[in-house]
Amino acid sequence: MRTFSDLGISEGYIKGLKELNIINPTEIQEAVIPKLLNTRTDLIGLAQTGTGKTAAFGLPILHSINPNKPEVQGLIIAPTRELVQQIKKQLFKFTKYIDHKIFVEGVYGGEKIERQIKALKRPTHIVVATPGRLLDVIQRKGVDISNVKTLILDEADEMLSMGFKEDLNKILKFNTTKRNTWLFSATMPEEIIRIVNTYMSDKAIRIEVNKNSLVNKNISHHFINTKIDEKLNVIRRLLNKRKGERGIIFCKTKAGTKTLTKQLRDEGFVVNALEGDMKQKERDKVMRAFKNESLQVLVSTDVSARGIDVNNLAFILHHQLPDQLDYYTHRAGRTARAGKKGESIALIIPGEMQKVVDTQKALGIKFREMTM
Repeated sequence: MRTFSDLGISEGYIKGLKELNIINPTEIQEAVIPKLLNTRTDLIGLAQTGTGKTAAFGLPILHSINPNKPEVQGLIIAPTRELVQQIKKQLFKFTKYIDHKIFVEGVYGGEKIERQIKALKRPTHIVVATPGRLLDVIQRKGVDISNVKTLILDEADEMLSMGFKEDLNKILKFNTTKRNTWLFSATMPEEIIRIVNTYMSDKAIRIEVNKNSLVNKNISHHFINTKIDEKLNVIRRLLNKRKGERGIIFCKTKAGTKTLTKQLRDEGFVVNALEGDMKQKERDKVMRAFKNESLQVLVSTDVSARGIDVNNLAFILHHQLPDQLDYYTHRAGRTARAGKKGESIALIIPGEMQKVVDTQKALGIKFREMTM
């Protein structure tokens, strides 16, 4: 088995990784790191979330920084503030034992823009940002990205599905000649191919991990046959069986999320909702409780759960299967992160079996029936 040292990562970083219990490189890290450390290149990485992408691009970008130049040399763009905060935190932890200082700033919505602009006045080497807020800061002349050598798009397909297409195009038009672009995506819809063809070199390296499996192989997929008026009862029994385990229950609508949360609370379960009408402050509070494990179960809509990265989630429960396949991939991908195992359980009512068959076929997975 290869080590980070074999990949060319320097000792100081390896010490930081060890402290985070990251000992052996994952498949994507093994494939990507040596290429990015040794060549100035554009790169397209196809990988699911939870495969170790942050270190795959984070370690090479940190290695590429010249700490003596107090200018923004690296720019990482991600779909949600949660993901931005998490990447920033990881990079900070990676650099704990290196000999020089690399300064990373986060730029995202839901916090005062003036505060972020003020922070950017300090020497900054890497900016991690959501697309909309980054453009606002650029327009206010709060950050200069003209010296960026490396631009990373993380979860590019998520950004497009969240409506950031225009913003991304504007950002990608800046300083195209000087930089390398590294794009990471779980899927390659047409819009991503267009970005690749427009803004990236035709010599870009392409790396695909788990080619045949769109969904993490550590996830087991189940369905439970039930009826609409029995769903609450089934969920109650499932949660009672899984006391002490953490999971997310996905609902299709905001209203459904609120209703189910209230019903489960009335039954005495410690659950909380995550949905689109919540203020950022409430959202942060719920996420904090979920991450520090004082909250075991989250009830969420698809859009609200984007970018959530919480380790040790034992299960994902689908109140209903989603209409879009990539939503299933995204939901299920919240569990079985960092090499752990996880379960994805769908509640199926009469007439919905075809959906299970279609999902299996399209994603190359196998559902097993679970009986209560």
